[in-house]
Amino acid sequence: MSKERILAYMRTKVGQPFNDATVEQDVEALYKSGAVQNVRIFGEPLGDGVKVIVQVQTRLIAREIVIEGAKRIGATKLRKEIKLKLNQPIKEEDLEEAREKIIEIYQSHGFTDVSVQFRIEPIDASHGTARVLYTVSEGVKGAVAQINFEGNAHISTWRLRKEMKTKRQTIVAFLDKSGRLDEAQLQQDLDSLRELYQDHGFIDVEIKDVRRDRNAKGKLTITIVIAEGPQFHVRNLAISGQTVAKEQTIRALLKMKNGSVYSPKQLHDDAKAVADAYGSGGYVDLVVTPESIPAGPALVDVHYKIEEGDRSYLNRVNIEGNTRTKDKVIRREVLVAPGDVFNTVRADTTKKRLENLGYFSKVETYPEETDVPGRKDLTILVQEKRTGSLSFGGGFSTVDQLVGFAELTQGNFDLLNWPSFTGGGQKFRLRVQYGTQRKDFLLNIVEPYFLDRRLSLSGSLFYSEADYLSVDYSQRNYGFSFEIRKPLTSFMYASLGYQLQNVDIYNVPFTAPVTIQEQQGTFTESKILGSLVFDRRDNPLLTRAGQRISYSPYIAGGFLGGDVQIYGWDIEGSQYFPLKWDTILLFNGEIATVDTWGNGPFVPIYERLYLGGANNLRGFPFREVGPQQNGEPIGGESMARLTVEWTFPIIEKARGALFYDSGFVNADPWKFDFSHLASDIGAGIRLNLPIGPMRLDYGYPLLRDGYHGGGHFNFSVGYQF
Repeated sequence: MSKERILAYMRTKVGQPFNDATVEQDVEALYKSGAVQNVRIFGEPLGDGVKVIVQVQTRLIAREIVIEGAKRIGATKLRKEIKLKLNQPIKEEDLEEAREKIIEIYQSHGFTDVSVQFRIEPIDASHGTARVLYTVSEGVKGAVAQINFEGNAHISTWRLRKEMKTKRQTIVAFLDKSGRLDEAQLQQDLDSLRELYQDHGFIDVEIKDVRRDRNAKGKLTITIVIAEGPQFHVRNLAISGQTVAKEQTIRALLKMKNGSVYSPKQLHDDAKAVADAYGSGGYVDLVVTPESIPAGPALVDVHYKIEEGDRSYLNRVNIEGNTRTKDKVIRREVLVAPGDVFNTVRADTTKKRLENLGYFSKVETYPEETDVPGRKDLTILVQEKRTGSLSFGGGFSTVDQLVGFAELTQGNFDLLNWPSFTGGGQKFRLRVQYGTQRKDFLLNIVEPYFLDRRLSLSGSLFYSEADYLSVDYSQRNYGFSFEIRKPLTSFMYASLGYQLQNVDIYNVPFTAPVTIQEQQGTFTESKILGSLVFDRRDNPLLTRAGQRISYSPYIAGGFLGGDVQIYGWDIEGSQYFPLKWDTILLFNGEIATVDTWGNGPFVPIYERLYLGGANNLRGFPFREVGPQQNGEPIGGESMARLTVEWTFPIIEKARGALFYDSGFVNADPWKFDFSHLASDIGAGIRLNLPIGPMRLDYGYPLLRDGYHGGGHFNFSVGYQF
């Protein structure tokens, strides 16, 4: 490494003041260059100035990369997969990453016993060049086919396997990497098994042996031998040191009681419950010390020592570390105010709320002493991170087929902060989507605290073209909308919005049904929309328990202007039940109607109701259920449907599904009879892939309502937007 190249990384220059801070930056820059292992920069007096000495230990340069012992997988292929490059400085972390990559490649081909070592051999010491040599011991080919347990009388084999990250090989091993044996991971799995047993009271549990057996085809069976030991119980539970709270009040908080199974995890959780109860009353300095004392064969005495301290009140809230995010964006998430009791539970919730914003890589909240007795400051220390992203991707479904998109988002947007446009806590989204059957443009901005209140205001500009809605016409929508949303409770919110759009119905052939031909042209629609949503799902992505109910009325035309004069509403509800073995039962239903009002001539075809396809009646093609003309769906004005679905785990990232769908679409509004009922049954699979979720369903019609086809596949890859 030449002197000139070293100086190019440094800000310390001849003729400039010698500065320790600049020297530290120079050292950091040289390390970041990747070309040096050690750096030291120091100054020595020289006349009326300083002589600066830079001592460096440069890294060796890789001139050769050799892989020995690779017989079943060629060395050439391995060299292409690892990231090591010739004529580049050799870094230990890069060598280790390449070693792990070689192991991963072998394990993906079923070599669970593979081991890889590396060493560096100098070639020319004067020029700092070296050879990197990897030695591969391939072992026997054969993935993990089975994981068995012996001695597990009290915890099922299924439950123990679930605790482990080492998995037996599945049919989708190329996706979920199952069947691979990583010794380090296996040791972590054994620790997890011990912890699971101890949390169920088996404190003396031992893993006696881990056997590895291969069959004639090389398949590996792992057998874990467990000595459970006795199950420990609590003989006596004592509490001491409390003066403010009564003992019976504290005991009511504890889930582990006299006679209960002893669990270290429950001991910790109970101590936290006591600390939270005191902390919500301002006892910041509380100390709860749980002790467990042997009390005979398989018995434990539990003792909670409590040091209450004095009650504290909040003096002020200090915020540090926010260089981009505005102070008020952080303060509006703080749930305690100066003068209040210093509620530690609310302080912890504040920390979680700030973390959930996604603006910070780290959030710390802690109390600080003040000069005022009984008063403490709450200090919030944040470390900001990048909140914007530019993403590209694509998806495929049986409805809109192949779609590609580009999306620019900023989670901490500020419309008025030019030129960075960050720090205001707003949400920005720009999405362009182009596919074989659709084209979309969306620009959306959300202000979550409009007028500094818990009132969300969002605005959108949109443009879309859709060719997949019908074989007899194409549809173009463009316009703008805005919505204001107000949370009513922790689980309920209401919204009110306005939308103005132009809708073009075009590419209508002369053979199209009369209803479609009559609606060819451009409509201007001015609409007010509302919603009331109750949502108590435990997880919006994979819901196991809870419910979601929404009511969405709307009205267009009349005093609002435009060419369309209609009103309507939609009610949808979902109820989830968690069942045994991580299976989930879902009931989902929807009912809706739309009608004209005043002098409205008709309900436009794009506002009518349809059923059929991946999101409702899966045994029928898209929009197939409902009124038709000349075999082409034209939609109806009243609709109801019901779905019952049971899903069950197959492997870690795959679930199977069995479902029943039923529903009808009637031509007239407010007509909810069952004269045109259609239904289907089917099965499906859901995979959680790195590219997004994949869903495949096959439904077969039971009640056809005029449909003459057979079963129907619905397939999609990617998220819905």
